[in-house]
Amino acid sequence: MQVSIESSTGLERQLKIGVPADRIEQEVTARLQKATKTVSIKGFRKGKVPLKVVKQHYGKGVRQEVVGEVVNSSFYEAIQQQELRPVGQPRIDQMTDKEGQDLEFMAIFEVFPEVALKDLSKVKISRPVADVTAADMKKMIEVLRNQQASFKVSKKKAKEGDQVNIDFVGTKDGEEFAGGKAEGQDLILGSNSMIAGFESGLEGFGAGEETVLSLTFPEDYQAEELKGAAVEFAVKVNSVSTKKMPKMDDEFFKLFGVEDGGEEKFREEVKANMERELLNAIRTKVKNRVMNQLFELNAVELPTALVANEITQLKQQMVQQFGGGQQIDLSMLPDDMFKEKAERRAALGVIVSEVVKIEELTPDEDRVRERINEIASTYEQPKEVVDYYYSKPELLSSVEAIVLEDQVTELVLSKAKVKEEKLPYDEVVKPDPEPGSEA
Repeated sequence: MQVSIESSTGLERQLKIGVPADRIEQEVTARLQKATKTVSIKGFRKGKVPLKVVKQHYGKGVRQEVVGEVVNSSFYEAIQQQELRPVGQPRIDQMTDKEGQDLEFMAIFEVFPEVALKDLSKVKISRPVADVTAADMKKMIEVLRNQQASFKVSKKKAKEGDQVNIDFVGTKDGEEFAGGKAEGQDLILGSNSMIAGFESGLEGFGAGEETVLSLTFPEDYQAEELKGAAVEFAVKVNSVSTKKMPKMDDEFFKLFGVEDGGEEKFREEVKANMERELLNAIRTKVKNRVMNQLFELNAVELPTALVANEITQLKQQMVQQFGGGQQIDLSMLPDDMFKEKAERRAALGVIVSEVVKIEELTPDEDRVRERINEIASTYEQPKEVVDYYYSKPELLSSVEAIVLEDQVTELVLSKAKVKEEKLPYDEVVKPDPEPGSEA
């Protein structure tokens, strides 16, 4: 087999590959010879069909099959010979395939970039530290009670925290605008579900009363025609309902899986969940901050195929999250919408892979099991969940990848300048803003 690099620009490589004719012809003949024993052709007994006749009937198809397989296998032989790391599948061009002649073709593809990692001691990380305090517990329990609260119709005037049922019509310059009208809508005052001034403007009104609210849409509102627009909402209050908080009793505790042990057990469960959330939040924040630093320190030339693959994955994630189960053509979503994030993910994938290669890291089996046990602990039958993860290679691989990222994070932290920062629980569990977004 003959291999030569015809062109090398940036990350693109063009390999000209030549495969001896004998390799093709011998394999084609072997398959046709085998077929003589099994094919049925009119005028011949099965197993007695001459090779020449079989070739007349099936030679073209068999050759196409063999050539396809040889192109694939010879490409991988060629990249190993040239010590290249291709990204994705090659594009095959300029193929010469004639019986009795060498098979020649051009394989065009991109390769992974070479990465010269910066000194990890230049990384600077702020590691958040927090505790679950009694005040944090109290606040969380109130949140849980609010989630289970009910509303009872009242004759009182509306105040913050009450639920009002309203009809409203919004107008701009005297004309109704799209999305500015509703009937029988429930709204909790103080929920900030509406633009500034709408909810507070209804405080003090009772059932059957009407008002007109003169408001201004924010400058960053999503609808272009309403950005910074002065509008009026004519609102009718149909009813006012006051919130009824649930009692801290066994019925309430059962809603959160606490069947026995009463309030003491419930508080133990709440605290355990909060501590687990805190641990995960700190781990995620530190990892993200490490990754941000690696990205900022290491410039990477990216193969377009790698970025395109990340764009496709981001589109699929969006459809799964917001598509409501509908079949959506991914090509309808513009690539530019995902490009910046895709480039970042692709670059980090290359950088992390380089760290793993240089440091010869492999997933720590004990950590993998610990992470799976941690996931399983949130289910009613943890052992079944653990067994399921170990029975599914794709699930196990996903956990191994996470653990490997954790190991990379710890390696970086061991060499980086790390400063611990004591913060309140609420601030630590709140995610950092995404890179490039406003804080």
